[in-house]
Amino acid sequence: MNMQATAVCSAPTMAEAGKSLLVVDDHPVFRHGICQFLLQLSDFRICAEAANAQKALEAMRLHQPDMVLLDVSLPGTNGIELIKHMLAEQPALIILILSMYDESLYALRALRAGAKGYVMKQQAMENILDALKKVSRGGIYVSPRFSEKLIFKTIAGAANGLGSPVEKLSDRQLEVLQLFGRNKTTREISEMLNLSAKTIETHRSHIKEKLGLKDAEELMDFALEWMTTQEG
Repeated sequence: MNMQATAVCSAPTMAEAGKSLLVVDDHPVFRHGICQFLLQLSDFRICAEAANAQKALEAMRLHQPDMVLLDVSLPGTNGIELIKHMLAEQPALIILILSMYDESLYALRALRAGAKGYVMKQQAMENILDALKKVSRGGIYVSPRFSEKLIFKTIAGAANGLGSPVEKLSDRQLEVLQLFGRNKTTREISEMLNLSAKTIETHRSHIKEKLGLKDAEELMDFALEWMTTQEG
């Protein structure tokens, strides 16, 4: 079976609120596992699955799902950009992000792009059904911990006008910085994101400029320290 191809997962069931779901994740084992988990424990109808942005858009156009369960990190076009592309074509589409990255890295960006919720993969089996039900009914889902953090961040930002310098970065630049912070090389990042090494070097240059860093060594030091703070 070609894992890059769009594949229909199941036939319709007695769906909660009649919602059909497209699952988008580039890890086939995890993707199929989520499909099976939802098929067994929920009445959401999984209409299709896809491994990258192009196949996700094709599946969306073909199956017209009510909802999308979407990973942030995809080869080529990342999940944040894919949210924007999908909503440009189907503004009523409900998108829930499911990601290995901590909420502090991408949740706010995902919500700003139009997603209705964010669940970390480490907590997927505990929270995915509640999250899907909440967003399917028109709500917003983030963890209580992140919701409280966001409130304090908003209050602090309004009070002193300060924000993290990382917020200046584009979604792709943030992803590249995060991978540098995991001690990945330019070549490794290029392969992981399915982008040329030259493109990664361009992103690195722009990151240095936006963060006021003078060279590659200073960038790596910043990235490693920043990721330690984010995951601490």
